[in-house]
Amino acid sequence: MAILSKIRQRSILLVLIIALALFSFVLADVIKSGAFGGNSNDIGSINGTEFEYQEFMNKVANVEKQQQGISGTQALNSVWEQEVRKALLTEQYDKIGLLLGKEQLMTVIKTNPQLSQDPRFLNAAGKFDDNKFAEYINSLQSNPDQTLWSQWKSYELQIEDFAKEQIYNTLIKSSVYTTKVEGKLKYERDNNKVDFDYVALAFSTVNDDQVKVTDEEMIAFMKKNPKKYKSDNSRTVEFVLVENKPSKADEAVMKSKIDGFINGKIELKNGVNDTIPSFKSATNLANYVNKYSEIKFDSTYVAKKDINPQFAEQLYALAPGQVFGPYTDNGYSKLSRVAGRKSGSSAKVSHILIAYKGAMQAAPTVKLTKEEAKAKAEGLLAQVNANPSSMAMLAMVNSDDQGSKQNGGVYDNVTPKQMVKSFDDFLFGNPVGKTGVVETDFGFHVMKVDAKYDAVLLATVALKVQPSEQTEDANYNKALKVESDATANGLEKAAKAAGLKIAPVTSFRAYDETVSNLGVQRQIVTWAFNNDSNINDVKRFDIANVGFAIVKLKAKNDEGLLPLDQAKQIVEPLIKNEKKAAILKKKMTGATLEAVSKATGSSISPAVGATMASPVVPNLGYEPKVVGTALGLASGKTSKVIEGNSGLFMVRTKAVTKAAAVKDYKSQIDQINQQTKGSAPFRVIQSLKDKADIVDNRGKF
Repeated sequence: MAILSKIRQRSILLVLIIALALFSFVLADVIKSGAFGGNSNDIGSINGTEFEYQEFMNKVANVEKQQQGISGTQALNSVWEQEVRKALLTEQYDKIGLLLGKEQLMTVIKTNPQLSQDPRFLNAAGKFDDNKFAEYINSLQSNPDQTLWSQWKSYELQIEDFAKEQIYNTLIKSSVYTTKVEGKLKYERDNNKVDFDYVALAFSTVNDDQVKVTDEEMIAFMKKNPKKYKSDNSRTVEFVLVENKPSKADEAVMKSKIDGFINGKIELKNGVNDTIPSFKSATNLANYVNKYSEIKFDSTYVAKKDINPQFAEQLYALAPGQVFGPYTDNGYSKLSRVAGRKSGSSAKVSHILIAYKGAMQAAPTVKLTKEEAKAKAEGLLAQVNANPSSMAMLAMVNSDDQGSKQNGGVYDNVTPKQMVKSFDDFLFGNPVGKTGVVETDFGFHVMKVDAKYDAVLLATVALKVQPSEQTEDANYNKALKVESDATANGLEKAAKAAGLKIAPVTSFRAYDETVSNLGVQRQIVTWAFNNDSNINDVKRFDIANVGFAIVKLKAKNDEGLLPLDQAKQIVEPLIKNEKKAAILKKKMTGATLEAVSKATGSSISPAVGATMASPVVPNLGYEPKVVGTALGLASGKTSKVIEGNSGLFMVRTKAVTKAAAVKDYKSQIDQINQQTKGSAPFRVIQSLKDKADIVDNRGKF
C-alpha cells in the first residue's frame, strides 16, 4: 500500500517525464526532417520566390491525371519546368510593365476554337456574341456552388499567362535582326570554294595506351571552360546486382513439366485424373496453347528475320507436325510447332518520291509540275537501272518522302494493303529486283523491290521459369551478406568474394528516375541525394522482377561540371588528342608537303571544292580548321601544322574560287533571320535560367 501511495503522489511527475520524453522524440524527428528549417516544405525557389510543396504537388497530381501513363517523376519535372519558366517570365513582365487588359484577354479567348465555336456563345448569325459570353461568366460567379467559377478563374490565369508570353516573345523577335554584312558573310561561306593538297597524320596512329588521362586532368580541362561542360548537380554510384533468378533445381523442375507436354501426361485435378495429350498429337493448336500455356496463342504470321536469331533456323524449318524444344527464350521454357505457313506475307522496298505542286501532302517548297515530276522520276529510274547500288544515295538527295529518305528510301516489313493501291500492286505483283515508276496521289515513285518474306504461324506452349521460395530465400540472404560485407570491407572486395561483377559507374541528376540498366529506380536517386547519404555509403535496394542491387555512393558532383563517367566519354578523347598531337608534331618535320610526306610516310592527297558551309576533308570528315586555313592562303602557299579534329594536317592551297557577285543578300538574310528569330525566345529563357538564383530540391522527393 505504501508503494502504491508513493506512485500516486508522484503520478504527476511521471506524466511530465513521459510527456517530455515523447516531446524529445518528436522534436528530434522534426529537427532531423528539417521541419523547423524554413525550406523543408518547399520544392525549390527562383530568385527567392518559393514553390510551396503542397500547392506544387497538387499541380503534379493534375498533370498525372491529364497525361495517362506519365510517371510521377516525369510529371514533377514537367511542372517544375513550367513553374520556373513562369517565375522567370513574370519577373520580366513586371520589369517592362507588361499588362493584359480585358479587351486583349477577350481577343485571346475568341481565338480559342473551344470557346469561339461553342453554341452557347453564338448569335443567330453564328458569330461569337460577347454579351452571351459575359452572361455565362456572370452566372458562374453568382452560382452558390463556386466550383465552376474557381475552375474558370484558374483557366483565365492560364490564358493570361499564354497571351503575355506571346506578346513578350513578339517583342523579343522584333528586336532581332540581321545585317547586310552577316548576309554577305553567309553567302561567301556557302559559295567560296577552295582546292588544296594536304598531308594528314591521324590521331588513331597513336595507341591510346600511350596517352593516359587522369581524373584530375579532366576536371582541370573542364574548369578552363565551365560553361561548355556545365551540368546539373549529380551523384555517381556503382553497384552489384544479385539476381533473383531460378536455380538449376528450379530449371530441372520446369523441364520436367515441359517434358510432360512432349510425351503427354496425366495430372490430378480436383481429385480427377486429367489426361493431357502430347503437343505433337494436338489437333486444335490454338485451344491447346490457350489451355496449357502462360502466353496465349498469337495468330500473327512472323517472318524468319523476326524470330529470335538463336532459334530462327530450327523454328522456321519445322515440318508440319514437328515440335521444337524445350528451349529457353526470354525467361520462358518453350515448345513450338508450326501451325501455318504463308508465302510473300511482307516485303522490303526502296523508293524515291518525286512530288509535284498540288499533289497530296506536297510541301509548300515543291514547285515541279506533274509533267516535270514524271520526267525527273524517269530520269532517276534510268540511273537506278544503270547502277542499282545508287538507289539509297539518290533517295537521300531527291526523295520528297521525309519518312524514308534518311534511310535510303527503304520501307521494310510492308504488308499487303498497307500502302496505297498502285504502290501495293507494284510491290506485291513483281519479283525481287524489279524496278519501275509508279504514280500515286502523292506523286511519282521510283520503286525497287528489295525482298519478299515468307512467314510462319507458330503455336508455342510457354511456361515462366521462376525461382522457388527456397531459391528466393537463398538469393535474399546472399544479397544481405554482400551488403554487410560491402559496408565493412568495401564493394569491390564484397563483389569479388561473392563472385559478382561491379556494374560500370553511372551518374544521374536529382530529377532523373532511371539508373543505368536497372531502369526506373527513383528510390536510388532519392537516397543518393539525401543529405544523410555520404560518399562510400552502401545500401541494398529491391529491384522488382530482377533481384537486389547493392549500391555504393561513389561521388557527389555539386560543382556544376560534367560527372566523371560522362567526362570520360566527352572530355577524355579531347585530352588524349592533345597528347597525341604533341607526339605526332615531332614526326611532321619539313616546310613542304613533300618533306612532311616523306617524314611521316603519309601520302599527299587532294581536296576539291571545299567550302566553310561543308568543311569536309575526303576520308577524314569534318575539319573546319583545315578548310578555313586553306581558304585563307594564297595560291601555292603552304600552311604550318594544323591541329584538326581527326589528326594533324599541313595544306597547300591550289586555287580559291570566290563566289560570284550578287546584287543583294536577301536570301541569306532571310535564312539567318528565320533561324535567329525562331530560336530567340528559347535563348532568352536559357539566359534567364543561367543568371537566376535557382534552388532545386526535387532530389528530396
